[in-house]
Amino acid sequence: MNSTRLLYFVAAMPVVLAGLASRKYRGHLPPFLAEYAGDTLWALMLYLLISTLLARSPIRIRVSISLALAFSVETSQLYHAPWLDSIRQTTLGGLVLGFGFLWSDLVCYSIGIALGAVTEWGIVRVTGPKLENLSSD
Repeated sequence: MNSTRLLYFVAAMPVVLAGLASRKYRGHLPPFLAEYAGDTLWALMLYLLISTLLARSPIRIRVSISLALAFSVETSQLYHAPWLDSIRQTTLGGLVLGFGFLWSDLVCYSIGIALGAVTEWGIVRVTGPKLENLSSD
């Protein structure tokens, strides 16, 4: 695994932990965060994992793929076949596939992916070619 891929993967781990914590401790969070943090962090994690796989691809490509996947997962929640709902009833299946379609989730996904992309863009602007050159390691 090259340096850039490792960086994306390592960055995803605290996002995963924060997302799980936002679900477990949602009663201790302000209502707005309790409602929307998990979905926003899920999308940020998705962007980081897509970036792990496609580290050499431009940010706009990784954003497009991440949005397409996130929106596809959300749209799939409109379909309720028994076999698919049984997967959703498992812990991992519920975390990955969700349960019911919400328009607000699409907004959260867009914000989470945008946060990842804008942060990365800002880091690249500040560090210049140093970060981009890691992908050749």
